[in-house]
Amino acid sequence: MFYIDPVYFWYVLIPTLLISIGVQVYLRSTFSKWSKVKNSSGIVGPQVAQQLFDRTSLQPIRVERIRGTMTDHFDPGNNVVRLSDPVATQPSVASLAITAHELGHVQQYQSGSALIKARGFLLPALQFSPTISYIAILFGLWFNMTGLLWLGIIFFALMVIFSIMTLPIEIDASRRGTSLLKEAGLMQSDSDAQGSKAVLTAAALTYLAAAITSILQLLYYISVANRRS
Repeated sequence: MFYIDPVYFWYVLIPTLLISIGVQVYLRSTFSKWSKVKNSSGIVGPQVAQQLFDRTSLQPIRVERIRGTMTDHFDPGNNVVRLSDPVATQPSVASLAITAHELGHVQQYQSGSALIKARGFLLPALQFSPTISYIAILFGLWFNMTGLLWLGIIFFALMVIFSIMTLPIEIDASRRGTSLLKEAGLMQSDSDAQGSKAVLTAAALTYLAAAITSILQLLYYISVANRRS
C-alpha cells in the first residue's frame, strides 16, 4: 500500500508545491506583461548586449540565440550568453532586463566576484553529492541504518548550501545588470526601470523558492534521522 509520511505531506510536499506554483505563475505573468511593453531604446536582446559591451567596461563575448522561453543563461564554461527566442527577437522591457541580468553574471566572472569563487569551491563536491545523498538516504531508510542516513543528509546539506548561495549571486547579477543599463544609458524611462525591477524580482523569487524547498526537505530528513536514533 502506498504511504506518505504525514509530516512530509503537510510540512514539505504541500508548502513546496504551493510556493513553486505561486512563484511560477507570478514569474510567467510578469514576464508576459513586460514582454508586451517596448523598451525605450527599441532594441532586442543581442542589441542590448552589444550596447553594453560598447559602452561599459565589459569584455565582449559571444551572444547566441537558444530555443524556448525563459531559457536564457550565461555558460561560463564556453564563455557565451544564450538568449531565448522572445528575448532575442522582441524589443521589450523584459528583453532589456533579462539580457542585462545575464551580462551581470558575465561581469561577476570577469571581475572575479567573491560570491562566484565561493560557489565554485563547492562545485567539485556537487558533481557526486546528489547521487551519494539520495542513495545513502534511501538505503538508510530501507535498512534502518541511521549512520548511512546521516551520511546522505550531510551530502544533501551541501546541495542546500549551494542553493542558498545561488540566491545572493542572482540578486547581485540583477544589481550589476541594472547598473550596466544605467551606465550605458539604456535605462531611459520609468517603464524601463519599473519593468526591469519587476521582471528581475520575479526571477529572483524562483531561486528563493528553490532554497526554501531544499531547506524544508533537509529539515525533514534530519527529523527522520533524529526519530530513528
